[in-house]
Amino acid sequence: MSADSHDYVIVGAGSAGCVLASRLSEDAGSRVLLLEAGAAATGMLKDMPIAFPQYVLRKDLNWNFVSEPEPYLDGRRVEVPRGKALGGSTAINGMVYARGHRADYDDWASAGLAGWSYADVLPYFKRSENSWLGEGPYHGSSGLLEVHVPPTNMMYAELRAATAAAGYPTTDDVHGTQSEGAHRSEMTISGGRRGNVARLFLAPAMSRPNLSVESRAQATRVVFEGNRAVGVEYLKDGRPRLARAGREVILSGGAYGSPSLLMLSGVGPADELKSHGITPVADLPGVGRNLVEHPFLFIGWQARTGAFISQLRFDRAAVSVLRWALFGSGPFATNGAAGHIFIRTLPHLDRPDMQLTCIAAEMSARDVWYPFIGKPPAHVIGVGVSMIRQDSRGVVSLRSADPRAPPRILFNLFKERSDMERMIRGIRAARRIYSQEPLRRLIGEELEPGSKVESDADLELFVRRVGAITQHPVGTCKMGIDRDNSAVVDTNLRVRRVSALRVIDASIMPNVPSGNTNAPTIMIAEKGADIIRGQQLPPATLA
Repeated sequence: MSADSHDYVIVGAGSAGCVLASRLSEDAGSRVLLLEAGAAATGMLKDMPIAFPQYVLRKDLNWNFVSEPEPYLDGRRVEVPRGKALGGSTAINGMVYARGHRADYDDWASAGLAGWSYADVLPYFKRSENSWLGEGPYHGSSGLLEVHVPPTNMMYAELRAATAAAGYPTTDDVHGTQSEGAHRSEMTISGGRRGNVARLFLAPAMSRPNLSVESRAQATRVVFEGNRAVGVEYLKDGRPRLARAGREVILSGGAYGSPSLLMLSGVGPADELKSHGITPVADLPGVGRNLVEHPFLFIGWQARTGAFISQLRFDRAAVSVLRWALFGSGPFATNGAAGHIFIRTLPHLDRPDMQLTCIAAEMSARDVWYPFIGKPPAHVIGVGVSMIRQDSRGVVSLRSADPRAPPRILFNLFKERSDMERMIRGIRAARRIYSQEPLRRLIGEELEPGSKVESDADLELFVRRVGAITQHPVGTCKMGIDRDNSAVVDTNLRVRRVSALRVIDASIMPNVPSGNTNAPTIMIAEKGADIIRGQQLPPATLA
């Protein structure tokens, strides 16, 4: 088996791994290797924002995971898209920028996780960000991650007015002092193109002689000498290879990949590992536990206007493609979301528990159509209802000791009764907003679930029939204090009971933020890189 030697070996070139590789290789004295099981994303439309529904399930850019039968979703298996490419899931995601509520991070600090309060993490959000709002107390303007709003209205004015009419707040900056209500959809789009972290963070660093990137290289296990991680075995061109790490191994495989690789390497629940014939290196019962995902469903209405669908007529679509290709502008330089609404479904809650993604065109209705040949597809205006506070927890476990076998994923969505009640309240809130003028005049009949589905019992049946996920998995390598037996990493992101091994990705989050997870994952990588380098940005001074 051939072996190469580096200071740091990073497994996974997603949101965290690309940022880590970029930051750690800034030190010319550090040799960094980044391993990625996938390859560069390909395709003429790979960077076109409006094309993301066609990319999110593209088999060659995806791990193609499927959950186990979900006991609280009528036994259905849920599709689990995860990016398998340079850039990870930023090669296929919906490009939404939403950090979550400041109280989410203060909760981490209140649980004893020193250095992870909102004031502590805000400087790292700002470091990575180049915001359309410019430099300010809550935003950065010089980072590599560009954040923009849609170049066209796409019903936002109507959405904002209807939200206010329904009695909910509006805000001009959901990441500022008013972090609740309707606001413009913020997207990680750079020059009209998808904000893939491989393009934004990794590519500029590739000219550094101390950074190496191996694609199509699937990690199979972390190699230990005693309890010290000294390298990573991986498959490349069907042959095993070994990358030795003189300083540290860093896992950035996400909420499914990182716990799976830990368990394959002997770090995890000892009895479970033994059942697969794996010799335990460290008994860590929390590995793979505490899986949290935002439950999601879609509500759609027949549209009274063809405003956005008209852009998909062949001749107009051709013009829009040219505008996008030449100038990065026009309706195809957006993900199709007019805005987001963060609301509390009960007045006594201390922060929003529901995120409504207001979609100008239902995702499956984004196919080009031809004039004079057929009539346009049905135009559906809809809202994605995401439950961003929940009580149910799932688990990621091994299927076998074969590193090529997909993990077992069980979300247990809606296991807790409180979650079902919360989702039903969210559906009712969405209907309330869409029943207000001026939004009401744009929609007709409710198509999904339909106006006759009204009682709590019928809405529960609907939730169990269609409930899915937002692709925001976290928590399976939970960060925690020493006396927390379910914790996998400490506040410096070091894996407990072993040395020279860290996990730096979304899996370390103790709970899922009340928003999307890409921006928080990038923040964790920015902060993790500084932790490794023995430096920290000073906490923000907040109003």
